Amino acid sequence: MAEFGFNEHHQNEVINYMRFARSKRVLRLKTIDSCFQDLKDSRLVEETFTVDEVTEMLEGLQVVVRGEVETELINTAHTNVLLLRQLFSQAEKFYLKLQTDVSELENRELLEQVAEFEKTEFQTTGTKANQESNKPKLAPLNEGGVSELLNKEIARLQEENDRLRARLRTLESQATSALDEKSKAEKALQDLQKIQGDQQPPVQLADVSGLEDTVTALKADLEKSLSTSAASQKDLQDNLVTAKHDLLRVQEQLSLAEKELEKKFQQTAAYRNMKEILTKKNEQIKDLRKRVNKYEPDE
Repeated sequence: MAEFGFNEHHQNEVINYMRFARSKRVLRLKTIDSCFQDLKDSRLVEETFTVDEVTEMLEGLQVVVRGEVETELINTAHTNVLLLRQLFSQAEKFYLKLQTDVSELENRELLEQVAEFEKTEFQTTGTKANQESNKPKLAPLNEGGVSELLNKEIARLQEENDRLRARLRTLESQATSALDEKSKAEKALQDLQKIQGDQQPPVQLADVSGLEDTVTALKADLEKSLSTSAASQKDLQDNLVTAKHDLLRVQEQLSLAEKELEKKFQQTAAYRNMKEILTKKNEQIKDLRKRVNKYEPDE
């Protein structure tokens, strides 16, 4: 979208709207295909038809298809009004007055650029999705919203987990150094006691005892820090698992919603009207054929 001067955020918004419009268009095309298929299954049951019968079938199909197309065009216009409403409402909060140029909506050059962008974008998106599906990990959803928030939270938890692991390694290194210092101090104390025997001044013995107390306190603090880090790491891992489960549940809900949407397009008013018209016409044809056979039996 560099040709239109959009930044990355606005480009993503345009892609989301194009994805929405694309899904609505595919659904409406499926409805129209179903109208033609129903006509084939219910009316094209004979080998020959009269001109009047063919005309009647085409007129009935025209009514249904025209209704579907008109409904979709009206819905598209209303959807665009809602989109403009969102943009205008945001602009008015900052006391801005947006203007539109309707003539630009028929600019063939810009329309061709948009069509080319849609083709390239969705082909690229499909290729990326196929590549991600081959990896042994959860594939992100394309619909944004809840999925995007979950992915961000998972990434944040993973970063926090990495930081805690780095801190744990640092504390382990400090603990090892402290233990080495303690060993050196104990060895030095033993050597000093061998040299001076029992005549060691009390002041120096007190210093050594204070050093041992310091090492003991440092060890206890280290163990406490390690325990706290382990508990925090476990909580973060539990949160990560919960977030992954939420993501899987959202994916399942989206899959069920898509299946439900596939069923609903067959329950539209235009579809039922078409079925009723076809049923009545079939009954009329059967009755007419019975009459013909009655008055003009085959020789």
